[in-house]
Amino acid sequence: MKFKTSEVQGVTVIELSGNVMGGPDAAALNDQLHKLVEVHRKRVIIDLHDVKFVNSSGLGMLIGGLTTMRNAGGELKLARASKKIETLIEVTRLHKVFELHKTVNSAVTSFKS
Repeated sequence: MKFKTSEVQGVTVIELSGNVMGGPDAAALNDQLHKLVEVHRKRVIIDLHDVKFVNSSGLGMLIGGLTTMRNAGGELKLARASKKIETLIEVTRLHKVFELHKTVNSAVTSFKS
């Protein structure tokens, strides 16, 4: 998994690509989220558009990210998941935990409401 970080209207967008399977990737994402919290960047969107596969450890990594942001008084939302990943999120009932958006723009807008 690779990721790059950008900013859209004051919201941090982390674009993931490849396979999300936890392990060292989880540590790298967790480090990035903690760095964001340290500089008071607490509104984060994980863009899943280029993610091909997510396993249970990858889901755990996303849950850990959400927990990190919420414990810091922030929020983490998901955007642009493929139908396959969206189905996985629904089957695991994580759609009740994560806010999932069709586009990054709709996720950004949701922070303003």
